[in-house]
Amino acid sequence: MLKNFFDILVSFFALIILLPVLLIISILIMKIMGMPVFFTQERPGKNGKIFKIIKFRTMLNDRDSNGNMLPDEERLTKFGTWLRNSSLDELPELFNVLKGDMSIVGPRPLLIQYLPLYSDHQARRHEVLPGITGWAQINGRNSITWDEKFNLDVWYVDNHNVFMDIKIILKTILKVINKSGIDDDIGVGQDKFTGNKE
Repeated sequence: MLKNFFDILVSFFALIILLPVLLIISILIMKIMGMPVFFTQERPGKNGKIFKIIKFRTMLNDRDSNGNMLPDEERLTKFGTWLRNSSLDELPELFNVLKGDMSIVGPRPLLIQYLPLYSDHQARRHEVLPGITGWAQINGRNSITWDEKFNLDVWYVDNHNVFMDIKIILKTILKVINKSGIDDDIGVGQDKFTGNKE
């Protein structure tokens, strides 16, 4: 209950403080990429419950002559790259926190297609709400293997508390400022998860 109260309090005041930033980014996205401003995608949350994550859109919706979406690298704009590198594309996830789908801190919500690939140990990352940032994000992000990420996630599940969350938030801010280990939770900077070798 303390963690839930902390999440609501932090996300509420963060949205108020960051409202001018959110508005400016929204206007720039509309001018550069058009509508919609937000990107939504289904992700697994606590206990595998599916929810829609909300982010700022970073890619164009360009398609080829057959109507198929062009590859991500061809649709990612310079402004979108800057949003990702600065982690500002993650700010709308504060709304997910207010809705109760996410926490400020927790294992990052990954792709739905990863669900059947987890071992029983790795699947324990879904015992808590997913987070905007997490223990794995301040301990390597895309510089460590998937196994190491999942082990860090499960360690957090077993050891988390509000004071640890505050520490993770502060370290996350420092990493964002230093642009250290940037990735986007689905494998940019690292191969996508394809399952365990054994």
